[in-house]
Amino acid sequence: MSDERLSVFKTYKLYVGGKFPRSESGRVYEVTDSKDNWLANAPLSSRKDARDAVVAARKAFGAWSGTTAYNRGQVLYRIAEMLQGRRDQYVREVADAEGLSKSKAAAQVDAAIDRWVWYAGWTDKIAQVVGGANPVAGPYFNLSSPEPTGVVAVLAPQESSFLGLVSVIAPVIATGNTAIVVASEKSPLPALSLGEVLATSDLPGGVVNILSGRTAEIATPLAAHQDVNAIDLAGADEILAKELEIAAADNLKRVLRPQPVDYIATPGIDRMTAFLETKTVWHPTGSLGASGSSY
Repeated sequence: MSDERLSVFKTYKLYVGGKFPRSESGRVYEVTDSKDNWLANAPLSSRKDARDAVVAARKAFGAWSGTTAYNRGQVLYRIAEMLQGRRDQYVREVADAEGLSKSKAAAQVDAAIDRWVWYAGWTDKIAQVVGGANPVAGPYFNLSSPEPTGVVAVLAPQESSFLGLVSVIAPVIATGNTAIVVASEKSPLPALSLGEVLATSDLPGGVVNILSGRTAEIATPLAAHQDVNAIDLAGADEILAKELEIAAADNLKRVLRPQPVDYIATPGIDRMTAFLETKTVWHPTGSLGASGSSY
């Protein structure tokens, strides 16, 4: 009996609505490493795939945004647990994708796992930081609380294939939004593998949807889509970002413009607050006299 066996090549697929479809177009494109060696064929997503992802994200939004902040934190922490168990796989994929040494790739993966834990801790605290009671001149309680914007399209960073990816996905879903993520065009494999972890980590299907392909081809219909509420342009160049911002204005999407980011640094709360709306409620306190409230 021969000890030789054929290699089992991995088939990378999209992650949409909790399932793993191929692109509806049937197209793929070659993904290579930093030395131009072939790594895999990735799905080349179409406009139809983008529209399908929006439908899945909208369907998931009601239940996800209605989940308690504490439970969302548990789900994000579970994602970190699952990634820790598959750490070696991601170290290999990040090293190939970004041309890094194994030790540098490991540092990126460890930081990405820690980033999930960091945002998991923020899910039930962000409301206390950005919300609160407002002083008003009258017999009213005036309370402001943050609410998720809705469906957010996210263009993942082009160069930081995993840490940057996590850094733009986690804050969107931590605050109750759902996401359509356009993976790095050159290095999509870590993002597509992330879908496999999300599918087994208690995250409801449709909360995160991951597409690979030509960034401009996928992002253009997302920016113009009337059922997308916001867009993060992290992975767009200056020309594409301007075009997408113009398209996004049609239904007054929130737009987070691309900016230089050190993804290793502690991220702060800016990416969470970028996709939150503030709801303010007025409630009468009753008659106020010299002795105070009537309650």
